[in-house]
Amino acid sequence: MGEISRKIGLKIKEIRERNQLTQFKLAELINMEPSNLSKIERGIQMPKEETLEAIVKVLNIEFKELFEFEHFQTKEKLYKDIINTLNNSTKEELQTYYKIINSIKELKH
Repeated sequence: MGEISRKIGLKIKEIRERNQLTQFKLAELINMEPSNLSKIERGIQMPKEETLEAIVKVLNIEFKELFEFEHFQTKEKLYKDIINTLNNSTKEELQTYYKIINSIKELKH
């Protein structure tokens, strides 16, 4: 499968994990074999429209969220975008970004 299948699969996995669901449980809730859900999440199989509708319903998200994968970029692209954002920020915005980054760092320790 192509890049879109891979990104949709990653997005489904990301949202499933955010909702603290196992592959087995999500598969059960959408009436699918866990092995097929695994193939979707790995980008090997493109989900059918009915499957996407079931996933959206069970995960309680908007359909468009499945296609929001800007953060699945290369490290270099992410770095460039972050630097660009910082360079175009006000002092107040930079202070806010700094607080957010430090809060995240503290959570990881």
